Amino acid sequence: MTTTTLTEGAAAANQDTKIRIRQLSKVFQTKTGPFVALDDINLDIPVGCFFMIVGPSGCGKTTLLRILAGLEEHSSGSLEIASPAANRPGNSMVFQGDSLFPWMTVWENAAYGLTMRGLSKGEIKNVVGHYLSRTGLSRFHDYYPHQLSGGMRQRVSIARAFANDPDILLMDEPFSALDEQNKVLLQEELLRIWEETRKTVMFITHSVDEAVTLGDRIMIMTAHPGRSKVMVDVPFERPRSVLELRARPEYGELVYNIWGHLREEVQRARAQDEGRGS
Repeated sequence: MTTTTLTEGAAAANQDTKIRIRQLSKVFQTKTGPFVALDDINLDIPVGCFFMIVGPSGCGKTTLLRILAGLEEHSSGSLEIASPAANRPGNSMVFQGDSLFPWMTVWENAAYGLTMRGLSKGEIKNVVGHYLSRTGLSRFHDYYPHQLSGGMRQRVSIARAFANDPDILLMDEPFSALDEQNKVLLQEELLRIWEETRKTVMFITHSVDEAVTLGDRIMIMTAHPGRSKVMVDVPFERPRSVLELRARPEYGELVYNIWGHLREEVQRARAQDEGRGS
């Protein structure tokens, strides 16, 4: 296994690339033998890219995100991540499920990363106040997570991630459990906040619509073992309005084409599941 974090000098030489992955594989050892979750992944993700990953269930999307977050180690290949600016965390992760601290208020949850980094109360007040305002949560600052709806809790998670000012934002299906109305609203809010910061984002989704709406580039993954099948550049200009974009005929054409690639892999994954169950 080779893991390399680029030094500041190397990062300068590759200033347009934030993440570089070469021949990355991940193998889990199970009771029935080795299980290849990821195989021969090769990626170059530019600085400031909103990078989307879609693929069937079980293709290793979350495993790849966890490797980037440092929560898993890859088995072979190389992973290079350009060094973050001084005093800035390498990444923050927004999970699919509820990841807030239940004993903390909205404000305390959003301020958690900044507090752990030892920022002054004045700095924390300015930053957290800004992102709670941007996510429409200012008047709920003293609420606890159990007093909020699912959509509001995810807004707190987004505010916390951006407030921490990470170099890379990792998002694992953060809107999948929400109803369609709240999902669209949160997509709009995420796009507005991202426009301010232009952070490098890696975002996992099962939704082709969401991938096209949010992303600059989309990687379609194969069924197990997870490999990169097709890379798609999203041609739509920014800033974007979710509803206006979806009304455009070229949007529907792109979604249709991506689904054509993805459908084959979903069918393969289903066949694999049926084979394991027989």
